[in-house]
Amino acid sequence: MTPSLARVPATGIRRLTATLYCYAFLNDLILLYPVYALLFSDTGLSLWQISSLFALWSVTGVLVEVPSGAWADTVSRRLLLWLGPLLTAVGFALWVLAPSYGAFALGFALWGTGGALGSGALEALVYDELGRLDAAGRYAHVMGRVRAAGLVAVMAAMALAGPVFALGGYPAVGGASVLACLLAAATATRLPEHRTPAARSDSWATTLRAGLAEARGNRSVRGALLLVPAVGAVWGALDEYTPLLVRETGVAGATIPCLSLLIWAGATAGGLMAGACARLGRAGLAALLAGAALALATGAALRTPVGLVLVALAFGGFQLTTVLADARLQARVDDRHRATLTSVAGLGTDLATLSVYGAYAAVSSATAHDTAFVWAALPYLVTALALAAGRAPG
Repeated sequence: MTPSLARVPATGIRRLTATLYCYAFLNDLILLYPVYALLFSDTGLSLWQISSLFALWSVTGVLVEVPSGAWADTVSRRLLLWLGPLLTAVGFALWVLAPSYGAFALGFALWGTGGALGSGALEALVYDELGRLDAAGRYAHVMGRVRAAGLVAVMAAMALAGPVFALGGYPAVGGASVLACLLAAATATRLPEHRTPAARSDSWATTLRAGLAEARGNRSVRGALLLVPAVGAVWGALDEYTPLLVRETGVAGATIPCLSLLIWAGATAGGLMAGACARLGRAGLAALLAGAALALATGAALRTPVGLVLVALAFGGFQLTTVLADARLQARVDDRHRATLTSVAGLGTDLATLSVYGAYAAVSSATAHDTAFVWAALPYLVTALALAAGRAPG
């Protein structure tokens, strides 16, 4: 019996999404996350050496971000999605096998490169494959769940790191992280990719120039491109400082991880809501951003555990808006330049995030962390007002 046309796309969608969710979870199930700073310190690195490693990590991602997107459009998105975790696995193995400043630096360079390879390639592959199955309208729903799967993996890694470390120290958490990366790479090889040879005919430099020309010449694409860093950069930097905000509420030290997980849970919920909110227009996005900004400012200003519930709601709103902004970009760009322009948006987010780190350090050095969080809500209010007035990108 010949399967119905409706059943074939449904089967394809289930295969695609199941593989995606597994890949996203494994890619972020890194038990080294909560302890790698301790590994550096215990190896004898000074504070400036540790800071230089973080800077190297960021700079590597910035430098590789856009070329990797053009490469994905020229060669293969799936190739980059399995190559990235392999590079990261090598970096983590170096950390635990030969702990030293040089090994840590090389590991961060490999990790930054691996992350950049997947940025842009993942979104482009998902949108194109959903489009092939006549399901491009489900992109926000699918990517919201992909982001949620990654956040759940981070929370699982935070919960597992302690017991695994107690059993085997840094080699154990490092080995678990390497294994997760290898499994993510293996999972990526199962992702479908249907692209015509014509899409791979140009060099990556030609593809990059063509993608940038599209952004310059198309106001709609340019606006969607700018909206991504406008909504993703600030809260993407703030999540590094949430434990410090939690500590200022006066709770016991043992309670800080639990309340930090509450904020991560809020961001996870926001990703899961993306499908239901996929049809939000400019006014809806403006209202969502404004509400999240007000929740962030109010929750931080309260300086109580109850206020952290509002911060969690704010992070949920920011995650949701970030997914929706990405969906708007994917709907407007040319298929031939999809990964390229998504990587350009990622580069904008990376650069804006770095500036937020600097601004946060300047504000928090003169005031408390809750005040810095309140100030961080201001850019979102400005973007929301501009969206409502029809003057903001997107």
